[in-house]
Amino acid sequence: MHAPDAPYFYQEVLVSPMYLAGTGGAGDAGFAPVAHWPHHALGDTPCQLLVTSPDHRIRIGWFGDDFELWKINASEDALSAPRWTATFNHVTPPEIVAGLTTSLARNYAEADAYDDNAPFLAAPSLYWADAVRPLTDAGWTRDGGAERGTVEIVAPDGQAGVLIDNRLSGWDEKTVTLWAGPPGWGTRAEAVFTAHTPSHLIAATAAVMADSAPVIRERQQLDRRLEHLITLAPVGPTAGPQVSPAPTPLDVRRTAVTQAVHRATRAPITAADLRVMAAQPHRVFGTERAEQPRARRRRPAPGQLAGATTPPLTPPSRASPGYRTNRKRPCVKGVPSCPPPPCSTRPQP
Repeated sequence: MHAPDAPYFYQEVLVSPMYLAGTGGAGDAGFAPVAHWPHHALGDTPCQLLVTSPDHRIRIGWFGDDFELWKINASEDALSAPRWTATFNHVTPPEIVAGLTTSLARNYAEADAYDDNAPFLAAPSLYWADAVRPLTDAGWTRDGGAERGTVEIVAPDGQAGVLIDNRLSGWDEKTVTLWAGPPGWGTRAEAVFTAHTPSHLIAATAAVMADSAPVIRERQQLDRRLEHLITLAPVGPTAGPQVSPAPTPLDVRRTAVTQAVHRATRAPITAADLRVMAAQPHRVFGTERAEQPRARRRRPAPGQLAGATTPPLTPPSRASPGYRTNRKRPCVKGVPSCPPPPCSTRPQP
């Protein structure tokens, strides 16, 4: 890759349809709904990261180097065999995985710790249409060319679909497959659910595929073989009125001191005064003395003694510019730089 082309390839773009956007090189979106669950880093193993529910009944594994990038299952207890398993390959966008993990996190929060009939362990519906209703509601239609004993529903663009296999022969058989993209190792995304997967969990995953909202990717993260099938749009600045950044405590202090002194002296502040205030915010014009900032402890630089300190600041003399002796010391409430009362009037020198 040539250096002049680097900004182009790392440019962020909006990709639609989302199911052809690929993984984006990370799985953060899939883990975000369960970020508060226990995380187990397994190091240099096939399953590099394992996220579990607090009672370990739900397990979400990240296999960073395998074809099946995600493996998610649920069981009756921490030591039981999985009741169902869902796998997502290395091309599946993590936003689709987040559809399942979001529903799992919600189901776990609603379930009792000793409930054997938790929502994430519920029996699937007897009607296959319940699992893919978000797709049919979005205009996906049934393909009449599916094999006997199977049902296939295809997206309007023909680049995504779901295959339902009703020819059951075992509890761990793959029954529902969500797919997107042309056939091929690096172009087709697949999410596979085994028998006994609750229908509402499949529907939650399918609902994300039916969503028309684009996702953000870098250009270099997109497969060039899919460029003619996707739509790209630049990521522009957020529309709307510009909001000024919130003032810092130092900004508030400087503003309060400037306004208080202006009210006390009843004299306009000159440009020279403002320049001095910006350079020395601890000085208050129109008073008998200037407040000194507290000494700040700093880590000694290399070669400097640990006990050495910088010399203290010298208070301005009466000959200093801006030092006024013909004013009384004002009492300014609410200004951190002013000392507390009493605010007695000092004799004129």
